Amino acid sequence: MANKIKKGDTVVVLSGKDKGKTGEVVQSLPKDGKVVVAGVNVITRHRKPSQQNPQGGLERKEAPLFASKVALADPKTGKPTRVRFETRDGKKVRVAVKSGETING
Repeated sequence: MANKIKKGDTVVVLSGKDKGKTGEVVQSLPKDGKVVVAGVNVITRHRKPSQQNPQGGLERKEAPLFASKVALADPKTGKPTRVRFETRDGKKVRVAVKSGETING
């Protein structure tokens, strides 16, 4: 089955500490059923100084979150929507359920 959320899509977080935040999908991990969203689910790691990073300090980066916790943002309204697949002009395309708009990609 085709992935409903792909790299480059704008998504809205539905649950968790970042509920309501919007961001772009930086990475999709279909085997794990997870996505990495820019600016969402940011974790902090304390790093010791090393050859590659002589300064050390705090390292902040986005951690993956389950794809079920995010929904695609509707192209018209920006609100979360489900996705369905339709055949338009002989091509299989993703369509936002709420507005019926075609999702680019």
